[in-house]
Amino acid sequence: MEGGDSLKKSLAWLHGVINGKIGHGLETRVLQGLHVTHTEKGFMRFDFLVPNAVSLVDIIGLVTVYSFANRVTSTVDLNVLYYSTTTIQEHVEIESKVSANRGKLMHTVVEVRRKGNGEVIAIGKLWMALNKLTPQVSNL
Repeated sequence: MEGGDSLKKSLAWLHGVINGKIGHGLETRVLQGLHVTHTEKGFMRFDFLVPNAVSLVDIIGLVTVYSFANRVTSTVDLNVLYYSTTTIQEHVEIESKVSANRGKLMHTVVEVRRKGNGEVIAIGKLWMALNKLTPQVSNL
């Protein structure tokens, strides 16, 4: 694990959401079964077993930007391209990377692939913004 303090804080935040200590119940439910397999500052890889309800691209993008910028951000643009479908309880791999840093505006790409053959299921592209309403979280 490379990336220092911001990476540790972003992972602590993610685990807080997964465990229901931070965020909303929907986020906790969506992220059940998510396992971190690799992390670096601005890049993360996950192993995930698809549950009954899934809408995780935004959350994964958020935690990856957090690892890069050490700040919670707001999504200002979200575009998801679906290339295939998944079945409930299917194993997928998720890779998320900060691809552009424009100061207060950051771009993240989240790829969801079928575990095993690597077939692309979906690609999410997010622009996320830092502002005075997205405070730096220091109590994690």
